[in-house]
Formats: sequence, C-alpha cells, structure tokens
Amino acid sequence: MFNFKTIESPVENTLLKEKGSKFIGFAFPVNNEKELKNALEKIRSEHPKATHHCYAFRIGLNGENYRANDDGEPSGSAGLPIYNQLLANEITNVLVISVRYYGGTKLGVSGLVKAYKECAKITLEEATIITKELETEIEIQFNFNQQNTIFTLLSKYDAKVLNFDANENCIVTASLKLSQKESISEKLSEMQYISFEFQD
Repeated sequence: MFNFKTIESPVENTLLKEKGSKFIGFAFPVNNEKELKNALEKIRSEHPKATHHCYAFRIGLNGENYRANDDGEPSGSAGLPIYNQLLANEITNVLVISVRYYGGTKLGVSGLVKAYKECAKITLEEATIITKELETEIEIQFNFNQQNTIFTLLSKYDAKVLNFDANENCIVTASLKLSQKESISEKLSEMQYISFEFQD
C-alpha cells in the first residue's frame, strides 16, 4: 500500500436544517495534529455562538490516528456518525466538523445520529476525493562531476528536487514516491563516490 484516499481541498458551510436546528458542515484535508488544531480553532472562532462543534478525523495511512468528539452531545450521537462517514468513503487525513445551532426542539439520540450522519455525508459529497501517493525524502551526496548522472536518475523516478547545494561535494534533497524507494536505492548503491539516506 503506497497510496491513500483523501480530499483535495476544504469544503465549507454545507447546511442541513432539522426541526429548527442548523447543522453546518466542514471538511478539511489535514496531515498532522497542527493542521488539525488550526482547522478546529478556525471554525470555533467563526462560530463562537454555536451550541456544539462536533467532529471526527482520521490521520495516517490506515487511519490509525483517529478521534470522534461529541462536544457535549449525548455519547456516540455526533462524533461517531461523522467518523463512520470517513470510513464509508475510505478516506484518511481528513477532518469533518459539524457545527450545530440548537433550534429549540430536541431531536433525541436517534434524531441526532441521523442529522450528524447526514451533515457529514452531504459535506463529503461536495468534496473531491483523490488518491495520493505516499512520498519519502532522500538526501544524496556526490561529486560535482556526477551531477548529470544524479539528475538524470532523479528525473527518471519523477523525483522533485527540494534543495541543491552545488559545491565540490554536492548535496541534493528530493522527494519521490515511496513505492520507488527500493528501486532507486539499488541504482544508487551501484554507483561510486555517492552516499545517500532517506529522511523518513
């Protein structure tokens, strides 16, 4: 498994109305805890008067880092239905938030489950789901006169050069698909006067 499904770009302000309550949906692609926190803080500051900010996320190749948060709603009535929509779409590195403004009529647990599920569902229906390749970074050290050989090799593997120090001893940092790691390692190991290491 060298790839995963996620969403291409954020989706904001999908609206679901249920017995006077308003549910506003958001979905964000997130790659780590910091991006996750920033997205949550952004929505909390945009909707300070909302009754609840319920959310769920999955991060990691197999969604091993995940959480479902009910934010004061009855246990399991909000975060879990949102989380289940992430599973249903088989996506990871995604945060879905459902902001609720209470409308005066209680929905009951089953009503809440239905509303939060629906809110997450319509939000993710707006999203473009893409497949992303896992990447790794490599640092290669080589002699100045070998740079053509190295750059030819990197372009063969569709590697993106991130940094290049051209001195007598050159250092290049590049990112490439994780699926290519073994193959490029073999090629580099056959060359002389070269050292390399992966940064993951």
